[in-house]
Amino acid sequence: MSIRNRTHHWPSLVAALAIFAAGNAFAAGSGDHHHGGMHGGQQAIAGPMSFGKPGKAADADRIIEIVMDDNYFEPETLTVTAGETIRFKVTNNGSLVHEFNLGTPDYHAAHQDEMMMMQQHGVLMGDHINHDMMNTPMGDDGHTMKHDHPNSVLLEPGDSGEVVWTFTSGGDIEFACNVPGHYAAGMVGTVDVE
Repeated sequence: MSIRNRTHHWPSLVAALAIFAAGNAFAAGSGDHHHGGMHGGQQAIAGPMSFGKPGKAADADRIIEIVMDDNYFEPETLTVTAGETIRFKVTNNGSLVHEFNLGTPDYHAAHQDEMMMMQQHGVLMGDHINHDMMNTPMGDDGHTMKHDHPNSVLLEPGDSGEVVWTFTSGGDIEFACNVPGHYAAGMVGTVDVE
């Protein structure tokens, strides 16, 4: 990425940090403990998607390395072939928690609500994840805020992870970070399926 491209992300990063701070202020002062849709309990979010399905690392046709920084992805655009299984190796080189998540714009909008809930309940803390809180049951139904979707990986600074995905068809597909404020700040890329 050129210097010009990197510098255009700074205003977005400032906006993302402002949104994150506002979310933390809301969480700290809010008495709202509504747990209607815990992160790990959303089957519509965790279930299969029209453009693909979870794959197996052993069946991967190729590996694509993704680097996350504050607040952009490298590369910003991906091209895959229908039927191809991709093993995404994802590294967070940023100073904040970031997510690599495959989905449609509507999927990301719904997932952002869940991520905001994680922030409001003290799971997402800007530069780290409160793993104890993430795994604690949040209601009588036993749901937790565990982030365990097969199309996504949530990483603390310096961490790496992977997503293995088989693309079955095209459509309006993005990879994005849905940590509050990051998508709005431009941390989103496109997937072109040929």
